[in-house]
Amino acid sequence: MDRQYPQLEINLPKLRRNTHEVVQRCQKYGITVCGVIKGANGHPDVARAFLDGGATELGTSRIEQVIRCREAGVPGPYLLLRVPMLSELEDVVRWCDTSLQSEVAVLDATEEACQKLGKTHRVIVMADLGDLREGFWDKQEMVRACVHVEQDLPHVHLAGIGVNLGCYGSIQPMPDKMEDLVAIAREIESKIGRKLEVISGGATSSYTLVHWDTMPDGINHLRIGEGILNAKDLQVDWGIHDMKYLCMDAFTIRAQVLEVKTKPSHPVGTIVIDAFCRRPTYVDRGMRKRCLLGIGHADVGDASRLIPRLAGAEVLGGSSDHCILDIEECEQEVHVGDILEFSVIYSAMMYAIARNDMHIIVVDDQ
Repeated sequence: MDRQYPQLEINLPKLRRNTHEVVQRCQKYGITVCGVIKGANGHPDVARAFLDGGATELGTSRIEQVIRCREAGVPGPYLLLRVPMLSELEDVVRWCDTSLQSEVAVLDATEEACQKLGKTHRVIVMADLGDLREGFWDKQEMVRACVHVEQDLPHVHLAGIGVNLGCYGSIQPMPDKMEDLVAIAREIESKIGRKLEVISGGATSSYTLVHWDTMPDGINHLRIGEGILNAKDLQVDWGIHDMKYLCMDAFTIRAQVLEVKTKPSHPVGTIVIDAFCRRPTYVDRGMRKRCLLGIGHADVGDASRLIPRLAGAEVLGGSSDHCILDIEECEQEVHVGDILEFSVIYSAMMYAIARNDMHIIVVDDQ
């Protein structure tokens, strides 16, 4: 079947531009950018756009995506972002140049995998500064772990240390958090007698400190995905309105209209739960014109978070395979068979690009 819709368009020139804009600003602080491709399912064209735009490294949490890119001829280097499972360490060493790590047992097992494969592997040891995901909470334990890598694991190279903020605990990256990380790095450096190559200050949320010109000295690495791919979190959810140098429309979702009808705006009958065991609330606005689209939660994670580009259209909700729009206020007429466009947030892009029945179009006018 030659399925055309739903469709995801990737605009490579806009991705290159976004990468370049972010990289240029980071360079003023001596910060290199790891372009995070996990949200784009490790799409090789996206990976190349990151490198073309100036990223010095590519990051993902899935080894399969590294393999996909390497087999497509994208050289890397590659950073594994999710701390590795013991069961995958040989593949980590085989395919990835660097990994984030937070357990001594895994570091020791990485040494064993390196010896078996005759390779060396770089690690960035993670500190937990309050977001409560991966990383050492006890900072002296972290220092001891880093000294252990340096002195006792000859095939594991201690490249540096890092932190994650905002992904689980919603903790905002602030200058004091960055200063705490740099302080840990300096203590480790004093113990091992050399400078660390990498002090990785976090992900897209940490880029705010670069944008606001408040990043402390010492941070020299950021892992940025959404801030380049979609550029919506910071501009929409964080309310940073002076970031117009980034394109928010590098990805476009298109879906076909299945039905156009005028119906009540409030369901009729006894309301229980929807197909996802949720209890939505509905506003009674009387009879309203609406359309049904051939895209749903299974395609984009949460169809209600799609952003219509059709003026006056409002997403009401959806189900696994449908999205419902209120089009009562639209000046443009909508008909069955029409193709409507949507801007996407990070999670919608991540779901859409990973589906094998999503038609993907790559636009490159270079």
